[in-house]
This record gives sequence, C-alpha cells and structure tokens, in this order.
Amino acid sequence: MDEDSPTSRWTRRTEVPLEIASLAFLTAYAVHVLAHGMSDWGHQVCLVVIAVSWAMFVVDYLVLWRLSGRRLGFVRTHVLDTVVLVLPLLRPLRVVRLYDAVLRRRGEPRLPLYARVMFYASIAVLLLGFGGALAVYQAEYQAPGATIRTFGDSVWWAASTLATVGYGDVTPVTVRGRVIAVAVMACGLALLGAVTGSFSSWLLQVFAREGDDARPPGG
Repeated sequence: MDEDSPTSRWTRRTEVPLEIASLAFLTAYAVHVLAHGMSDWGHQVCLVVIAVSWAMFVVDYLVLWRLSGRRLGFVRTHVLDTVVLVLPLLRPLRVVRLYDAVLRRRGEPRLPLYARVMFYASIAVLLLGFGGALAVYQAEYQAPGATIRTFGDSVWWAASTLATVGYGDVTPVTVRGRVIAVAVMACGLALLGAVTGSFSSWLLQVFAREGDDARPPGG
C-alpha cells in the first residue's frame, strides 16, 4: 500500500484512536456487566461509551471501504475489521494492533514474524477469553437452570473452552450463550493453530542454526 495514499493517511490518523476506543469499549462493557449495584445513570454512561466506540468502528470501516473502491473485494481483504464490526465480542481484539502502531511511531524495530504471531495470539487469547467470559456471564447468570452463576464460573468456562479442553462442568444453556460459545471455540482453534505453527517455525529455525554451527568448515 502506498504510504501517501488517502487510505494510508486515514489509517495512520485513526489507528491509535480506534485502539483506545477498543479499550474503552472493553472497560465500559466490563463495568456494565459486572457492576450490579451501580446506578442506572452509571449503566447509561457505559452504554453510551459502547455505542460511541461502535460508531467509530462503523465510520472507519465505511471510510476505508469508500477509499478502497473495491466493494466486495474490500470485505475479503479486511476480514478482522468486518468481523469486529458485526460481533461485539471480538471488538477488543483491535487492541492487538496498538503494539505495532506504537512501535512504528517511535521508529523502533518490530519483533520477528514468528515472535509477533505468538505475541499477538497470546494477547488475543486473553482479550477473547475476558470478552467471552463477560458475554456468557451476561447471558447466563440469571437464566433458569444455568450452571454459570458467577463471573468466576464464566472465566473457568472461557479458559477450558479456549484451551479446547471442555470439561463440561459448566456450560451455557441459553441460545445466546451457546452462539457465543461457538464463536469462542472457533477463535480458540484458530489462535491455537497460529501459536502452534509459529512455535514450530521457530523451533525449525533454531535447529537449522544449530545444524549450521555444528557443520565443519568447508563441509
């Protein structure tokens, strides 16, 4: 992408504000879900923050789509942006880009590719686990026959689901909770594959260097 193109200029100007909006969304959503004793006014403030952050994502998406001039091609090449726009659960994942944005602005070198994938995947797992735990807890804790009654239960469920263990001691019983569970499972499998592949690539590079070092000169 041309660094002087309108799309590049827009991206540079909005990347940090959008990552901050992601953090604001996650914070407001967490307070809204967990602060049961908070006043109605406080909950309204949280909902306003959530709505404003979502509106920022919508504006950014539409501007990038308009600048690209690619219509459906833009959707195919901006999968994360599209999914984040549709699924609030994944909106905090935009925070993962903040690290790269800060390093680029400071002119500091970034991590090697495999290290970046493992780092981003690890942060994404934490954000997805926390966001998924919040969403499932909100959907489940008052449902008849629910096994997820506390946020601790929800965190335990999210951890076992992302780890693809699935003990089954706590499971969603509502339709909304199960839809969220399917999304968490799919993302967990994808992130696990990314981390495993990057770790395997790193091991191959280490073994290749050790083999080169052990080879006699001129061999």
